[in-house]
Amino acid sequence: MDMPAIIRRRRGELGISQAELADRTGITSRQVARYESGEQQPVLNVAVRIAEALSISLEELAGQLDNDLDLAGEWWAGWETFKDGQVRHAIQKVEANHHGRHVNLSAERTVAVEEGGYNWIGELSLWDGQALMGWYRGVDGTVQSKGTMYFALDRNGDVTGRGRWVGMSYDGDVITGNSSLARTEDEAAAILNKLTGSAS
Repeated sequence: MDMPAIIRRRRGELGISQAELADRTGITSRQVARYESGEQQPVLNVAVRIAEALSISLEELAGQLDNDLDLAGEWWAGWETFKDGQVRHAIQKVEANHHGRHVNLSAERTVAVEEGGYNWIGELSLWDGQALMGWYRGVDGTVQSKGTMYFALDRNGDVTGRGRWVGMSYDGDVITGNSSLARTEDEAAAILNKLTGSAS
């Protein structure tokens, strides 16, 4: 897809007019119309402002990203966690919003906070269609958990991920564990069990 079509499509997805895009980028509506018709191409500093206003990367604006991988929708994430010195497996439903290289996650708590469960959000970047990496943080009241995540993607059949998380524990120690990502709860659990050597 070329730049004019990308600008028109993304503006439509965001529900903003040419005038609103012009206002956000400091250019005229007439200039936006020229870019969308292909009559002109924006210079680099204007292209950067347009990409930022449309919440996409410069590579995506230029049509250089592989968009055949859609990670949006419902996922299940598996986590190797620890409570009272015991290893636990937690599986959480995760909603993903994917656009270009950016994947935003929002997870639902599946067990009580007292049992180590909490709601969290995260932002990941997609690299070469093969890996997701980024951060997470707890958003459940007093839960202070935060850290990083990495998933290597397996694209044979349904996309799945296997990886690790690193974060700060309640007492301030830095800890780590295995993690999984799949479209079904059972598959997320199976991948995590395989990573940790647990019985299925």
